[in-house]
Amino acid sequence: MAATPQDLFAHLEHLGIAVTTHHHEAAFTVEQGNAIWNGIPGVHCKNLFLKDAKAKLWLVVAPAERRIDLKGLPARIGSARLSFGSAELLRQVLGVEPGSVTPFALINDAERKVSVVLDAWMMEQDLLNYHPLRNTMTTTIRTADFRSFLASTGHRPELVAL
Repeated sequence: MAATPQDLFAHLEHLGIAVTTHHHEAAFTVEQGNAIWNGIPGVHCKNLFLKDAKAKLWLVVAPAERRIDLKGLPARIGSARLSFGSAELLRQVLGVEPGSVTPFALINDAERKVSVVLDAWMMEQDLLNYHPLRNTMTTTIRTADFRSFLASTGHRPELVAL
């Protein structure tokens, strides 16, 4: 069964990670998010759940305004041709709905089926913002704490200048 936001917050607390969470109306796109995120400090991010031509799964996380070239990305990350993963595969592997894709969903990927790619510039910033498994909230986390969270899930992200 997939973790809930409350499960995620309990996990973060267990790790000694303090976060701030803002409740808001649902944001399914970066454009919708831009109208909601005003006043929330830190880098706001987008998250792409992808599947390559060899059936390998990828989660690409970048600043919300960063353009991601899906045709050029495989050469940069060592994947086969990429396309978006289906809603059913997203639910099955990461336990979230479309519009709520987030690196926090890696808490649900116990089998480590997903390879994680993080924007290198993003990971140099102090504060990062992601949905805590639902797109009706935004959680702000310090980058060092985000790294600790990722380590707790067993995922070793690849940093790439996207």
